Amino acid sequence: MNLPPVSFDADIKPLFRELDRDSMHKAFDLWSYDDVSANADAILGRLREGTMPCDGAWPDAQVDAFARWVESGKPA
Repeated sequence: MNLPPVSFDADIKPLFRELDRDSMHKAFDLWSYDDVSANADAILGRLREGTMPCDGAWPDAQVDAFARWVESGKPA
């Protein structure tokens, strides 16, 4: 089954709420392609562990979308 391509602007950035952005802003900006791309492996690890975001784990479909974005080369 071919899944549609995942891009940062259309698919990944909208997954991060303003609350998520505010809580991580001291480390990096979750609405910045460069910051999320540079920290993608760590973010993915935390998403898979269910420790990010801090108020509850993402649904599997959202974690899978982030993983597909990383695995496809992190397109903007």
